Order: sequence, then structure tokens, then C-alpha cells
Amino acid sequence: MVLFAGRLGTLIEQTGWVARIVLGILLILSIFSWAIIFQKSSQFGRIEPQTKKFLQMFRAGRALPDPNTLRVGAGDTPLVAVYQAGYRELEAQLGGGGGRGNPGGTAVATKLKNATAVGVGMQVAAGEEVRRLEKGMSWLATTGSISPFVGLFGTVWGVMDAFAGLGDAGTASLRAVAPGIAEALITTAAGLFAAIPAVIAYNHYLSSIRALAARMDGFAAEFVAKIETMYNS
Repeated sequence: MVLFAGRLGTLIEQTGWVARIVLGILLILSIFSWAIIFQKSSQFGRIEPQTKKFLQMFRAGRALPDPNTLRVGAGDTPLVAVYQAGYRELEAQLGGGGGRGNPGGTAVATKLKNATAVGVGMQVAAGEEVRRLEKGMSWLATTGSISPFVGLFGTVWGVMDAFAGLGDAGTASLRAVAPGIAEALITTAAGLFAAIPAVIAYNHYLSSIRALAARMDGFAAEFVAKIETMYNS
């Protein structure tokens, strides 16, 4: 490891100012990408167990649980916000009371007026949660897309330096082409180093977001079916 670091330092020392600018850009892209990767890893690591806990609490009884209780017990899952949106619309249609679904109040109405409106409110909330989960994903996509090309620019510039070195030296020697080759190799490697983790993380978290979006849609349908059974039966 120490030997590798020493060789890497030697290669960087042989690079010119253009290659160093390219490496600086790639370093910034990589740092921000890894910060987003760690943040998303922590976020999704909390969401999965909290989602399971939320669904267990929601399905534990026939009545609708208090949103505040669910927020305290499983506040890290986006299903809480979706549930709150549906619950607020339900309360509005029942005149601010709770009826059979909310033992904490007395309903003015006992019939559900518009179940579709409840579902739409939950879908809007689900869309907002998806947008929140997608925060930072564009950076990963951008890093994965442009990093190889930024590295390729450094590669092309290094090859140009190598040919320029040959012309200045007037002979094909390793000493003449070494700086240009070093620029080409290190910028290519740096571009791949920045791009590959970003692409892997983007695809992984995009799959997780899509799965959560489907889960929120399914929960919204389940909630609407439950309140229709409770208030229209």
C-alpha cells in the first residue's frame, strides 16, 4: 500500500498543470459522490426497518391509528407522510371528527364522501416523498456520466504532451514521453475511479426508490380500501 502510494505520488509529480486541474475536478466529483453514497446508505438503512414497523402498527387493529403515534414509532419511513395526507383528507370529509376510525373524536358525518380524493391526496404526498428521496441522485448520475470524459480529456492532453516531448527531444526515448504518458494514465484511472462507484450507487438507490414508490402506491390503495370498508359499509 505504501509502495503504491509512493508510485502514485511520483506519477502526480510528473503531471502538468492541465492534468492537475483535471484531477482536481475529478476529486471534487468523487468526494461529493461518496458523501451522497454514505448519506443515502444511512437513509435507506433506516427506512426499511421503519417501514416494516409502520405497516405492523397500521395493520395491528381494525381502527385507524393516530398519525402522531406512527410518527413517533416509525418516523423515518415515507409511508408516515403518505398516511398523514390520507388521514387529514379523511378527517376533513368527516367534518373534523373521527367516527369509527378515530376513537379520539366524534364525527359529524359517518359516510365517506369521496374516497378518490383521499387516494389523490396520498398520491401527491407519495410524489413529494419520492422527490425527497431522489435528492442527490442527479449528482451521482452526472458524476457517472461525465467523469470518464473528463478523464479522457486528460488522457488526450497527456498523449499530446508525449508527442510534444518527442518533438522537443528529437528522439524516441522514455524520458521524453514519460510525463505525457503519466498524465494520460493517471487521469484515465481517476476518471474511472470517480465514475464507477457513482454509477453503481445510482442504479442501486434508484432501484430502492422505485421499490419504495411502489410500496407507497400499494399502501395508498390499502388505506383507501380500508376506509371504504369502515365508512361505506
